[in-house]
Amino acid sequence: MMKKNSILFSFVLSVMLVSAQTNEFKFLKSFDPKVVGKKLAYHFVDDRHDLYAGRWIHYAEVCTWNGAVEFALKTKDQQLLKLLVNKFEPFFSREAALLPPKNHVDYNMFGSLALKLYRVTKDQRYKDMGLAYADSQWILPENAKPEERAWADKGYSWQTRLWIDDMYMITVVQMEAFKVTGDRKYIDRAAKEMVLYLDELQRPNGLFYHAPDVPYYWARGDGWMSVGMADLLFHLPEGHKDRPRIMEGYLDMMKNLKDYQQVSGMWNQLIDQSDFWPETSGSAMFTYGFIMGVKQGWLDADEYSIATKKAWEALVPYIDERNNVTEVCIGTGKKDDKQYYYERPRNAGDFHGQAPYLWCAVALL
Repeated sequence: MMKKNSILFSFVLSVMLVSAQTNEFKFLKSFDPKVVGKKLAYHFVDDRHDLYAGRWIHYAEVCTWNGAVEFALKTKDQQLLKLLVNKFEPFFSREAALLPPKNHVDYNMFGSLALKLYRVTKDQRYKDMGLAYADSQWILPENAKPEERAWADKGYSWQTRLWIDDMYMITVVQMEAFKVTGDRKYIDRAAKEMVLYLDELQRPNGLFYHAPDVPYYWARGDGWMSVGMADLLFHLPEGHKDRPRIMEGYLDMMKNLKDYQQVSGMWNQLIDQSDFWPETSGSAMFTYGFIMGVKQGWLDADEYSIATKKAWEALVPYIDERNNVTEVCIGTGKKDDKQYYYERPRNAGDFHGQAPYLWCAVALL
């Protein structure tokens, strides 16, 4: 009887700590997004660069940096903001060789960070750097391959490749360019690409295979779509012609993610496989999609608030004593092999996990 009463009390407390009418969340101190976010953001400041084969800044570091900047802005932490700007300054001089080339979606998204910091500093160097990355996604190089030319001829980015993570990588830099310039071409580009990817890749159950020829619902892969759609919907004007299609895809995904959420509050490495392990980066990305939906009124608060709060409170205990997110699946290419996904190594402190935790903290504040 005592156990049943304890379960009932926990459920009632959870309901009490979610204000569905105002679409706001309240947490006990150990789950406070301001506390959690501060730990992760300051940890990032002291972290070393994450490089592609020792050469260029990795997109996962850019994602984490973006999250830390947004956290500093949201909490008005001027000290943190200064540290994050200072960390970038060497890219204009002694670390310029670490800047990614402008020839791939994973590299071009670096421009989103430069543009975000332009809004902070108003330093023209950041704007020029960021727009160069954003614009080059739509400037066909002379040595473009036939398939790249074909995409460009249809009005899409020549970097289009129909991988689901593109719908964060392309949209994030185009949205930042829109916020900096006010030029509708940037948000129109992002929306046009998103509609293409939804039409080509979303499955009848609202989720996305890792690739058309790899029929597995890999959590972090789907996570990029969750975050990409939520962010794009937040910035798209209400009357934009592509908004209804993107909202349809987003709502379909959120509905099915809610059904696949584990009792623990997490999602598994392969979303629909109950015998797989809980994976933190994908779970955090799905949680972000939920948070944005509840707070913006796109998702029914009565239906999604408790699931959202349950997810965040499941995620936080995976942060270790060094402020590293644990159980993060390492970078993973596609493979038509279920066991391959089960056996993927898991890192602590991998920026693929640090980033979406920061995004969630910002969205919850």
